[in-house]
Amino acid sequence: MTTVTMELPDEMISFVTPQDKKEQLVRNAMMLYPYIQQGRISHGRAAEILGIFKMDLITLYGKMGMSYIEMSDEEIDEELKTVSYLKEVMA
Repeated sequence: MTTVTMELPDEMISFVTPQDKKEQLVRNAMMLYPYIQQGRISHGRAAEILGIFKMDLITLYGKMGMSYIEMSDEEIDEELKTVSYLKEVMA
């Protein structure tokens, strides 16, 4: 672990000072989430950094309302059409 000094508004102190290990994990996971969204790191790499399993990280994000699959409704429909087509072709 490394200690980092940051300048924050006084009002934020209670939000960034974790009370227990679970709060610390959530805070650190939230710090990594933007980098996952940007494609700079994967969920697997973020989980490695946090010292947890990838599925545990995906579950944690899911409980906070952040989906593992980042697709629009149209993209999902297109994927379903492709699967249906492939099922017909392979049958």
